[in-house]
Amino acid sequence: MSMRETLVVKTDNEKFEDWQNALAGCDLDIINWDCVTNRNAVDFALVWKPPPGALAGFPNLKIIFSVGAGIDHLREDGVLPPGIPVIRMVDELLTAGMVEYVLFHVLRFHRFMPQYEQHQPAHFWQPIRQVPARNRTVGILGLGEMGQAAARALASLGFDVIGWSRSEKTIEGVTGYFGPSQLDSLLSRSEILVCLLPLTDQTYQILNAENLAKLPRGANIVSAGRGGHQVESDIMNALDNGQLAGAALDVFETEPLPGHHPLWDRKNIYITPHIASMTVPASSAAHVCNNIVRYRNGEALTHVVDMERGY
Repeated sequence: MSMRETLVVKTDNEKFEDWQNALAGCDLDIINWDCVTNRNAVDFALVWKPPPGALAGFPNLKIIFSVGAGIDHLREDGVLPPGIPVIRMVDELLTAGMVEYVLFHVLRFHRFMPQYEQHQPAHFWQPIRQVPARNRTVGILGLGEMGQAAARALASLGFDVIGWSRSEKTIEGVTGYFGPSQLDSLLSRSEILVCLLPLTDQTYQILNAENLAKLPRGANIVSAGRGGHQVESDIMNALDNGQLAGAALDVFETEPLPGHHPLWDRKNIYITPHIASMTVPASSAAHVCNNIVRYRNGEALTHVVDMERGY
């Protein structure tokens, strides 16, 4: 019998073989979640959306790794056994993917591409006066790893970038707001609002009618955090009354987005199926292995989640 430690993998987004190959150098037995025969032998779990109670079935579990950057899938009642550290996924390719998504949609809105795309089928030639990036304010809700990277990338293009977070953050070239009392100040300036917040009790449904009404009229939003941030009926109403000009939505209250949902047929809503940033096992495996090595050496783990805060 192997005396090596065992890591079990459960994910809906990547094939097990991808993780098995990526983790091959970690000196571990890698087992598919559906193929575990000895639950007592499992030391580590790399998971996405485990069913309630399932993780408690591994009595010798030392660390739980989230496949994704978000950990709200682990905050449902009964999912987590007590006392086991949870580590969120942090990886340069995961962050780079989000930066690409944010830049793409901010630039689309900034350069009026949705309007030009509507002009083309009508054979309508009408230039729209360009706005310099320095005169366009982009607000970012959430200044974690991804939010900070997106803020820096936008600032490097000359945008007037402002950001909001739970606690004060200092980022070169970015005006910071923090705490509940300063949220309205950020909203009132954000011509393009990007949501990259973690999903917590405090951020649940933050993109609601009250907050959308505080944006400059004709603002655009880019929502790539979690579907729980959105009140989708409020977003549609804001588009109907002109408070919003457009919305790029990568996350939804219900996923997959039902085929009958009215969001699909809105010309000023741009839908992607939760792909703004996708975990790449070949790159992300190093984050898992490094923390396992730290555990073996008795060192502090990195990117451990405070489950009370939700990130």
